[in-house]
Amino acid sequence: MSTIKIIKHLDRLLLNQMDYGICNLSIVPLRLEPKDASEMISQILLGEHFKVLERRTKWSKIRLAYDNYEGWIDNKQFLIVSESFYTKIENTPVFLSNDMINFGENQQQLLTNIVIGSHLPFYENEHFSIGPEKFNFEGEVTCGRQKKDHLISTALQFLNSPYLWGGKTPFGIDCSGLTQLVYKLNGYALKRDARDQATQGEVLSFIEESEPGDLAFFDNEEGNIIHVGIMMADNYIIHAHGKVRIDRLDHLGIYNIDNKRHTHKLRVIKKII
Repeated sequence: MSTIKIIKHLDRLLLNQMDYGICNLSIVPLRLEPKDASEMISQILLGEHFKVLERRTKWSKIRLAYDNYEGWIDNKQFLIVSESFYTKIENTPVFLSNDMINFGENQQQLLTNIVIGSHLPFYENEHFSIGPEKFNFEGEVTCGRQKKDHLISTALQFLNSPYLWGGKTPFGIDCSGLTQLVYKLNGYALKRDARDQATQGEVLSFIEESEPGDLAFFDNEEGNIIHVGIMMADNYIIHAHGKVRIDRLDHLGIYNIDNKRHTHKLRVIKKII
């Protein structure tokens, strides 16, 4: 049997297995298709767990437990775990790293980068574990819901972070990655993409009804939601556009204070909390 036929046969065998996984690396790309050159649609941070929907020789299609987002991940970049482990982690509180960047140290005294928003499974007394590996982590940790006014102070930590399509970290982040991560760090769940986040929450009729922390959504000429940002006081908005920045918001949309022109057309403002 040729090598190609063997690979295809293995792919068919793997296809019918239901596995579970966890990200054991710092920042892993989630891709649209099973190949390295494919578009990165999101990122998986350390400690995030997921179902493996389809396994191939080099790639697996996964569904993240946190937001049900699906994509392809390199098989070398995650750890297979048991169903019982997956169930156990689903039923424990979510502890997140709250430092922009820090390090975890395993039992061999090797360091792993830990960015803000990373999951720390089974965290207790400055320790967490990923599968069989245990880590010491002395950084700041957050768990549970914070007050709504804390959203803005969280968002301001990302100011000047570069825009990156599919990004979810201060080293590169997209508009909906920013809103999702800011809400997540404060204990509230948003979907991954702007168009899906726009289905959540309560519609506000006027800008004047909004509060800091509410979300503003923007559409294109076809009426598709393509952008999202976080409302601030006095009709300012923080959003990711080239970089995480603060601009003005009026009834037309976002007014770029550097270019002195509108860049995004306002569609709707929604109260999530």
